[in-house]
Amino acid sequence: MRPIFPIQILLWGATLTSSNGAELMPPPPSENAISRPALELQRPEPIWQAGVGEGFRPTVHTFSVELGVGVGLAAFGSVQAHDMALASLSYGHMLGPVRGEGHWYRGNFEWRVELFGGGQYSPESQLLIGITPHLRYNFATGTRWIPFLDGGAGLTATGIRQPDLGGTFEFNSQGGIGVHWFVRDNMALTSEVKYMHISSAGLHQPNLGVNNVLAMMGVTWFF
Repeated sequence: MRPIFPIQILLWGATLTSSNGAELMPPPPSENAISRPALELQRPEPIWQAGVGEGFRPTVHTFSVELGVGVGLAAFGSVQAHDMALASLSYGHMLGPVRGEGHWYRGNFEWRVELFGGGQYSPESQLLIGITPHLRYNFATGTRWIPFLDGGAGLTATGIRQPDLGGTFEFNSQGGIGVHWFVRDNMALTSEVKYMHISSAGLHQPNLGVNNVLAMMGVTWFF
């Protein structure tokens, strides 16, 4: 037997082992396989149930910041006209899926809670602050313009006194109409006009009440 034969066997075994090992090792992950799931996780879920303006998904939350001025009404029992300037923060959550499918009033109910504050600047300067739960109905128009109806009732603390109010702690009731204009997929410019009434329900005297028509504008985020 030639002496070179054992060397050939060793070389052949090393080649076979190297070949089998290469086949058993999985291929390295591609760059696309790593980045695609990461990108998918970063994409926010759409706020619409079936396309822009076709109603909100039931899991959508909202956050609004608004500023406005109000014209007082010496009416409905009030002796004076109380002009105001207010700022408002509110958080909301949709109450279920789109309702009224196939009808002109198709849309979503939304529960909201609003914290507002500011002051009366006429006939004298006085502060006020309040918190109000609301129920809003957002119409599904199929466009980026989403009108809504809104109403609520809550608590108010104010320095406004005679001749229309008699105590610090009062109640407020509100009702209004407005519209969201979606400038981005998850952000809208919001404007609304609402009526606000402040009184104590007879807890303090006098209790003629404060009546005001407010014009509010701001921004709403949807997430």
